[in-house]
Amino acid sequence: MRTKSLKKNTINVVTLGCSKNVYDSEVLMGQLRANGKEVVHEEEGNIVVINTCGFINNAKEESVNTILEFMQKKEEGLVDKVFVTGCLSERYKPDLEKEIPNVDQYFGTSDLPRLLKALGADYKHELIGERLTTTPKNYAYLKIAEGCDRPCSFCAIPLMRGTHKSTPIEDLVIEAQKLAANGVKELILIAQDLTYYGLDLYKKRRLADLLLALVKVEGIEWIRLHYAFPTGFPMDVLEVMKQEPKICNYLDIPLQHISDSILKSMRRGTTQEKTTKLLESFRAAVPDMAIRTTLIVGYPGETEEDFEILKNWVSEMRFERLGCFTYSHEENTHAYQLIDDVPEEVKQARASEIMDIQSQISWELNQEKVGKTFRCIIDRKEGTYFIGRTEFDSPDVDNEVLIDATQHYVKIGEFVNVHITEAADFDLYGVPQ
Repeated sequence: MRTKSLKKNTINVVTLGCSKNVYDSEVLMGQLRANGKEVVHEEEGNIVVINTCGFINNAKEESVNTILEFMQKKEEGLVDKVFVTGCLSERYKPDLEKEIPNVDQYFGTSDLPRLLKALGADYKHELIGERLTTTPKNYAYLKIAEGCDRPCSFCAIPLMRGTHKSTPIEDLVIEAQKLAANGVKELILIAQDLTYYGLDLYKKRRLADLLLALVKVEGIEWIRLHYAFPTGFPMDVLEVMKQEPKICNYLDIPLQHISDSILKSMRRGTTQEKTTKLLESFRAAVPDMAIRTTLIVGYPGETEEDFEILKNWVSEMRFERLGCFTYSHEENTHAYQLIDDVPEEVKQARASEIMDIQSQISWELNQEKVGKTFRCIIDRKEGTYFIGRTEFDSPDVDNEVLIDATQHYVKIGEFVNVHITEAADFDLYGVPQ
């Protein structure tokens, strides 16, 4: 237990939302540590920084509840100061200042130097890649770009994160080298849109070039791609994936819907035919690729017919990994002008139907893995199981490989070959070889 004197002048960073926020919190913590500050992540501290999410209703609600929870602690004298940063305060700062005025200060997504100043620290420009990682030691997120130039009707991210800005290849290589020196073996590349990478800096898409530079970093064994956009996908990336063993045969490509009328209203710049052809070209180029996608149901005007088209397509495409969200009506987005006409209970029922179809597909695909051996990274121990992942699985969102810790010992953070003995809908069970 911390004593009162230890707790004093300790900054507790609380992270809500997506992997981009995890990354931003880690950069903030790295800057604070470089300034000689005592900093912890989601532990006890008398100064609290809440990094909020403002993307959809559930996330906004969680962010507001977390702020209120710490304001209560401030009133009770358990914490001295509360600062709020991230997407929610970028998007709703005036409202938040009015509704929860006793927060010490609100900051937006690009206010890191100002936030550091409020915390008695200076922003150090020379700290390329200096972060305090909060993920298990064997993997880390690598944010290769910030913001988005896409016009999707339902998405508020450009309002909160601004236009697309790529980070130069040489800076990302330095960051990857520093992560590798700290024991990171797997890089998870993230951005609002990976496939746009390089267009602003180099006047052409350079994701493939970035991958070729990152595979040379000693100590990095897996590189995983998250959040690609279907239109303008740089096909040379598939060649690199095929040729370079360090690039996981995995792609996270949120497709959102497949009915042409909904895609048009969503302003996705594609059609069912084009999307299906794109996925077929992925599978032709890298036959054992795991494709992860995300879908939205209950978008304004989504009819039973649109939903049937989506359901049939999910059954037909047999995605290795799939997540489903219900539509959230976000002010200041293009879709906010439309009537949010699909009742909440219908949205929920449709999401459940999609996930039921996916559960069956996942179960069938998992049965095919029984009797095979896969190279896995071991992330953690939970209860009586060591928990690992194959190259076809990303942390937190995908399938896991469970090893009975009462029977076998494996080292956390290391790679191990696991022979699969049993499979459920979303998990595999196996023994180390």
